[in-house]
Amino acid sequence: MITRTELIAYIDEQLEVSRFQDYCPNGLQVEGKPEVNILVTGVTASQALLEAAVEHNADALIVHHGYFWRGEAPAVTGIKYQRLKMLINNGINLIGYHLPLDAHAEFGNNVQLAKILNIEMDGFIAGTGEPAIGFRGKLTTPQTLEEFSSHIACQLDRKPTIIAGHDRLIKTVGWCTGAAQGYIQQAAESGLDAFISGEASEQTTHLARELGIHYIAAGHHATERYGVKALGEHVALKFGLQHYFIDIDNPV
Repeated sequence: MITRTELIAYIDEQLEVSRFQDYCPNGLQVEGKPEVNILVTGVTASQALLEAAVEHNADALIVHHGYFWRGEAPAVTGIKYQRLKMLINNGINLIGYHLPLDAHAEFGNNVQLAKILNIEMDGFIAGTGEPAIGFRGKLTTPQTLEEFSSHIACQLDRKPTIIAGHDRLIKTVGWCTGAAQGYIQQAAESGLDAFISGEASEQTTHLARELGIHYIAAGHHATERYGVKALGEHVALKFGLQHYFIDIDNPV
């Protein structure tokens, strides 16, 4: 068991939260019980994940996609009211980490995705923020686009959307989990053969073809499952907590 304050202070320090200018608050978003023994983690603080946290008698819920995003309507009504009501009535601390969890060198979504896909990291893509959240690396064995996309589908249990940009073998890869399709130009300017993110926009197709780089949309949710899970496993082991990672299916 650990106090809420101690848990959040530890994670804030590990993820170097103060280094990031983010679109939402990182750390405690909704206050619950003062002590934490049962921890649930998941990608997004949806109603389904909240219900699962209640079923597991969670004291705290750590997510990658929490609440109170920049530009979000401030009124506590409708879905927002129902979600906050469930958290408060059950004394569950909602703790969210967005960009700091994308970038972290051990628990980060990008590092964890590289492990899952067996990509050897060798640096960052220039122009992807400060600290950088766009990573680059190489495949141990060059692959065709078909081979690499099949590997991704197998590892993530989701068929990716593929946009071909050339006919060469893939040797070098860039990636940034979630909705980072906007970094495709930076990836191409870095001379990479392929770029992976979670989603694709209409213009992504044209950019990939004209820039001569393969683009692979492997799923926003699918690419961001692994960071929060790794973080939860780490703090559970360090502080002797019960931990449950709940994966709420999301095809996007």
